[in-house]
Amino acid sequence: MMNRRDFMGAVGASSAAWFLQGQSAAATDKPNIILIMADDLGYKELGSFGQKKIMTPHLDAMAEEGMRLIQFYAGSAVCAPSRCNLMTGKHGGHAIVRNNHEVKDPNPDVFGGQLPLPAEEETIAETMKGLGYATGCFGKWGLGGVGTTGDPLNKGFDRFYGYNCQRHAHNLYPRYLVSDRENVPLVGNDRGVTGETYAPQRIADEMLRFVKEHKDEPFFVYYPTVIPHLALQAPQEEIDAYIGEWEETPYTGKSYQPHPTPKACYAAMITFMDKQVGRLFALLKESGIDENTLVIFTSDNGTTYLKDQVDYAFFDSVGELRGLKGSLHEGGIRVPLIARWPGRITPGTKSDHVSAHYDLPATLAEIAGTEFKGSDDGISLSPTLLGKAQYQDVHEHLFWDFQGYGGQLAVRMDKWKGLKKNIIKDPESQLTLFDLDTDPGEMKNVANKYPEIAKQIEAIMVQDRTRPEFKKFQYGVYGDDG
Repeated sequence: MMNRRDFMGAVGASSAAWFLQGQSAAATDKPNIILIMADDLGYKELGSFGQKKIMTPHLDAMAEEGMRLIQFYAGSAVCAPSRCNLMTGKHGGHAIVRNNHEVKDPNPDVFGGQLPLPAEEETIAETMKGLGYATGCFGKWGLGGVGTTGDPLNKGFDRFYGYNCQRHAHNLYPRYLVSDRENVPLVGNDRGVTGETYAPQRIADEMLRFVKEHKDEPFFVYYPTVIPHLALQAPQEEIDAYIGEWEETPYTGKSYQPHPTPKACYAAMITFMDKQVGRLFALLKESGIDENTLVIFTSDNGTTYLKDQVDYAFFDSVGELRGLKGSLHEGGIRVPLIARWPGRITPGTKSDHVSAHYDLPATLAEIAGTEFKGSDDGISLSPTLLGKAQYQDVHEHLFWDFQGYGGQLAVRMDKWKGLKKNIIKDPESQLTLFDLDTDPGEMKNVANKYPEIAKQIEAIMVQDRTRPEFKKFQYGVYGDDG
């Protein structure tokens, strides 16, 4: 098989001309790119991935008009490290962020943000901005507070609107949202169960405003929507669409917010997110830029494990997969990916190419006509997406180093999945090995049956893992659940 580098060299990598041949002059302009990332959305919580109860018509239409990647992985099992992998193109073994950490602000009325990306850490937004793209981020950031080296405005984005801090996003009726570097009050909100201004609505409105303002120039939009992450909160008219559908047990606990109809609310949150995607596609068509815009949708990790609030068994959120958010088992890290680009991506297709978040920077850069200036951990997926799978390079393995939930390491190598748990207390933790072809639910440990495979994976866990030196911050660092 000819590799991508040889192929690109043969046809002229400077403009990625191989997938633009035969297009009109207008269509060969730099494509707009929109990257949407849901928050805690499980592998099977979209209709196009097998969901039966929650309505997601716009995302299902996106899949019908594009491609589904059915063996795509999050970079980590919780929010901040996955976002780091997605932005920097580094897998967990090389990334600076490997767990959720918060830098507390001395003002109790202000949320501080998470461990900042260092100044020298290149992001895909910086690469796109260097290519002349207008860049905007709308939603949940989680990679550095306002004014730090990790502030989104310091990491390649011209515009930011949303929650800079992950813990701030634990309520969808917040007192304020961050607009660039200013905390803008939301009238009628007090971080209660309900309020006047639903933050996901305001964030979506600002994202669409940015698209309208930049429709006549190339733009890169990163839309890390804050739902369906808890708390259970949605406009009542959205919840009403599901009231009476199912028997409900009210949630009255103290984790996040109480809710009388948790199933209806959770479904409503996902459907609300789907509606914003529908608004986006309508705007692209109305603006005449639909055919020059690549849209990619994915999730940051699997469904939450808080069953009293999200009944993942009822919704069949991860299907036969084992594990949920916080776990490097398949249910915690295998996530949906849908890519749509009219005229470039063949409608109604799917691929079982094994890939991960940290492949997306290389992918988007190549599609824009350049190379990602950061990590080389990722491999561009553009041949797969654009119908040239015969030229697709493949990973020898995928790697995860997640320092939360006891510390976990994982490697996927072809059909094999190796996993170590509780490595913080037990650095010599025993490896479990699974054959995903015959055991996608990871129920049968075959490490003793295939000791050479286990040994090979253990060697990867050593050689692919650096130890980051976390800097000390003025107000201290502590964990949260993302």
